[in-house]
Amino acid sequence: MQLYNKLSAKERAALIDQAGTDRLTLSFYQYAHIGNPEIFRNHLFIHWNELGVLGRIYVAKEGINGQLSVPAPNFLDFKEHLDSISFLKDVRLNIAREQDAKSFLKLKVKVRHKIVADGLNDDTFDVTNKGVHVDAEKFNKLIEDPNTVLVDMRNHYESEIGHFKGAVTPDVDTFRDSLDIIEEDLKEHKEDKKLVMYCTGGIRCEKASAYYKHKGFKNVFQLEGGIIEYARQVEEKGLENKFLGKNFVFDHRRSERISGDVIANCHQCGEPCDTHVNCENEACHLLFIQCSKCAKEMENCCSTECMEINRLPYEEQKALRKGKGNSNKIFKKGRSEALKYKK
Repeated sequence: MQLYNKLSAKERAALIDQAGTDRLTLSFYQYAHIGNPEIFRNHLFIHWNELGVLGRIYVAKEGINGQLSVPAPNFLDFKEHLDSISFLKDVRLNIAREQDAKSFLKLKVKVRHKIVADGLNDDTFDVTNKGVHVDAEKFNKLIEDPNTVLVDMRNHYESEIGHFKGAVTPDVDTFRDSLDIIEEDLKEHKEDKKLVMYCTGGIRCEKASAYYKHKGFKNVFQLEGGIIEYARQVEEKGLENKFLGKNFVFDHRRSERISGDVIANCHQCGEPCDTHVNCENEACHLLFIQCSKCAKEMENCCSTECMEINRLPYEEQKALRKGKGNSNKIFKKGRSEALKYKK
């Protein structure tokens, strides 16, 4: 019984090329009570591995959160399997706007304490007492209301390349960091303002809305399906698109363009740019914004130091990394001191 990946990312990429089959990138989540996440995890891996599913899926006692890629010919079988699981029947699937057959190159189904790292003690409040879900049309009307405060529940490196007009964009590295900051900043408006939140696909707002209602906010709303579903509805219904720029996504694509606006800048030269890359130096791997000109000049690295290291033979690079943990810069998402024009 196979419960792990047998192929490397490189081998899987080659097989995808050989197959020449379209794949669908999608995401979904569902809060539910899962008695034994380990058994459920194994069940999913066995079935999805047979269908050629690739992606990153987190399973916890509180539910499931998945970002994945499915061979297009197997999509109906995949959906049938989801529907066979009681709490996943007819779950909303957020289909990516921009498809890439190599958005994921491995199937990773992991058991976690939580499906989103929120740092909250769920026993202290009712997680089912959520805010009002609104579709794209109602969302557009809400955010035009002067009594509305629109809050981006994502991290700074996400909102830096794209966000809704007029949104509060907390300068935070993690979701858990944003919760207390937002409450403190808006504490004077718990009763007189409408708190409207959005995130990538909706999962972060699902927990945050219940938390803020617990904290005394009277009028709490959340964008149903997040930016992904909003973009689909805007296109389908011919609505005004109030999102500027790109939507950051957590796969090899890194982003999807929602509007033609470029609201960010290259972290190395300051020119308009919204293309995220990872530093070529494996010991760094920093996520940052880099234009094509700087990519060429810096050899896809974030600094001259990393460029020099990356020029070394692979075995020398490996020897330099030996015994060292991952650089803290990996988790700073563009905040390295080497980047002159970082946010």
